[in-house]
Amino acid sequence: MAAEYVKFVDVTKCDGCRACMVACKNWNDLPAEPQDFLGSAQSHAKTTADTWNVLQYIEHEDSKGNLDYLFRHSACFHCTDAACEKVCPENAISYTDFGTVVIDHEKCVGCGYCVNNCPFEVISLKEYVDKNGDKYRKANKCTMCTDRLEEGLQPACVTTCHTGAMEFGGKAAMIKKAEDRVKQIKDRYPNAMVYNPQGVGGTHTVYVLAEKPSVYGLPENPKVPTSAVIWKDYAQPIGKMMIGATTMAVVGAFITNTIISKKKNGKNEDGGEHHE
Repeated sequence: MAAEYVKFVDVTKCDGCRACMVACKNWNDLPAEPQDFLGSAQSHAKTTADTWNVLQYIEHEDSKGNLDYLFRHSACFHCTDAACEKVCPENAISYTDFGTVVIDHEKCVGCGYCVNNCPFEVISLKEYVDKNGDKYRKANKCTMCTDRLEEGLQPACVTTCHTGAMEFGGKAAMIKKAEDRVKQIKDRYPNAMVYNPQGVGGTHTVYVLAEKPSVYGLPENPKVPTSAVIWKDYAQPIGKMMIGATTMAVVGAFITNTIISKKKNGKNEDGGEHHE
């Protein structure tokens, strides 16, 4: 079994160069997406099916009334207990031995349940056209360059970061590094913290944030929806034994639609915290 790895992102070292975005596009062969001007140097509002990481530019007034310009490399967190994996009715989303979360396009049916249940809003659907002209959709997101990891390489974004804002290594070592870094910068950033949410079992992209998560548009305490846990860990295994996998897929779709309906009506569950 491969060792479990973490991408450590220290936002206080980022200078906003966006080389991580370019490296991701190049390695994953993702097309360019021309965008309208957003009123700032930020190129994309958020991640999309063809832009798997986005450099955020945030103007923030700190506790002393000073204006600060904050950056954050935004991409999939690769949760240890991922809501997207739990709600997928086709088991198209899985964990790798590295701790990353990946999508199997052969199994994905483009239902969008993963998109609606991701607490970080980093999964998107892309529309494709087959040889007969029929349209179909697939979910897309950052893979943490799992194909590179399998060859003993690091994620492309980490490799290209020239300020050392991103590092990649063993889980325990990276989390220790993040905790030590917070101690070093507390004088300058009193609200600095390690962002490794335990409500999703911890993540494999761990941040040192200069300010509270909400300043970066992140949920303060993201959790996997309770209904998703019940469905994946209890109802689905029992149901498959009793009534078959196909019927359980239909039941699962009903449950997930109910979750989505609640969100649209402003009745978010514990894991459906909207933040951006």
